Amino acid sequence: MPPLRIVFFGTAPLACPSLVALARWPESDVVAVVTQPDRPKGRALKLQPSAVKMEAVRLGLAVLQPERARAEASVLALAALKPELIVVAAYGQILPPSILELPPHGCLNVHASLLPKYRGAAPIQWAILDDQPQTGVTIMKMDAGLDTGPMLTTAIVEITAADNSQTLHDRLAGTGAELLIKTLPDYLAGRIVPQAQPTDGVSYARKITKADGQLDWTQPARAVWNRVRALTPWPGAYTCLSKPGAGAPQLLKILAAEIDETPATSPGEILAADKGGIVVGCGERAIRILALQREGGRRLTAAEFLAGHSLRAGEKLG
Repeated sequence: MPPLRIVFFGTAPLACPSLVALARWPESDVVAVVTQPDRPKGRALKLQPSAVKMEAVRLGLAVLQPERARAEASVLALAALKPELIVVAAYGQILPPSILELPPHGCLNVHASLLPKYRGAAPIQWAILDDQPQTGVTIMKMDAGLDTGPMLTTAIVEITAADNSQTLHDRLAGTGAELLIKTLPDYLAGRIVPQAQPTDGVSYARKITKADGQLDWTQPARAVWNRVRALTPWPGAYTCLSKPGAGAPQLLKILAAEIDETPATSPGEILAADKGGIVVGCGERAIRILALQREGGRRLTAAEFLAGHSLRAGEKLG
């Protein structure tokens, strides 16, 4: 049997391990990789390729970058490739029926949650924000909805206290690639019957914005701690430090923290500041800031920060 003709859709780093796994799978022939167009990034706003494009170029694969996948020219270009299967991971656009119906084996999606929980754009961050003990990966057969298609296989991934969204992302990306290659032979042979998603437990993981990073010190310490973890590395959890006579409030990005058992007095109040960390009161208990960054500065441990910035008990963040 000749290798299976596969077109891969992906943009974000989450998709890269799945692309590599497909390219190395002996049963596949990845005839093209579809990814988002290069976008301006950084202070200079230079055009930068997506993570998937860089990986595809490294693998020597053909790359397509339509602005809109549903555009007629894009659909015709895909049809000309005669894909037998389309695999999608973190692409960033909903595929229309005109694409979903192209390959005889359909379109499969590698989604970083245990569906139907956390459909949508940011399942990793919301799993941590919601204090979930575990999440996972679902391989699903796509339909025209937003992550609503029938499921083929799932794999559970535990969320540890040491996790932030980056470390959890990396484990989920690897798990997704492994699960994809494990699933494909049985799916293609008809040994897996897609199962409709349960109607109970549906939730949506909306896109994260920079505004989500603002810390609300009136929340319990665990919720503040989860927000720091969930929004690291992007967009980052932040707060402001105001000092009398010091001008405009100083933006502080909180990069690492832990829950502290010190009883809270006033939300946002600094309860202690020493080489062991900066203890800040919350609505319930406190957190200890272990690493932080001034706006435009570099990552500092709490001890490094305090060596150049005096903070005293009783001062407030907010």
